[in-house]
Amino acid sequence: MSSTHAATGRADRPWRRTLGVVAGLTCLAALAGAVQLVTGTYTPPVSDLEPLGLDSWLLPGLWLAASVAVPCGVTAALAWRGSRHLGTAAVASGALLLIELVVQVPFVGPDPLQAVMGAVAVALVVLGWAARRR
Repeated sequence: MSSTHAATGRADRPWRRTLGVVAGLTCLAALAGAVQLVTGTYTPPVSDLEPLGLDSWLLPGLWLAASVAVPCGVTAALAWRGSRHLGTAAVASGALLLIELVVQVPFVGPDPLQAVMGAVAVALVVLGWAARRR
């Protein structure tokens, strides 16, 4: 590690770039989805929310932003900074994304996008765990 990296606490973290790109793209996708839900653009039928007593997609949109976009954005920022907390943040982001998907399926039903995002969540957890172990 160079003296510059030693002085700032930055170091080449395992999987830093990969985690940064995956988390950053996931953050952007979640933000786009949250905006669509909040604005009512390209949403599932509101009747899907009746078991929850909701009559709009506003709360689910805010939930998506808070549970996926924000944690993934933080993970991407930590990757960019080379933070020693990157692995922990990636594991947390992946776990929160998995929770979002598990909560979502009973209300909107299964969708191929959920399988893709499930794979992304697992990748975040696995790579984050690998980064933590080093």
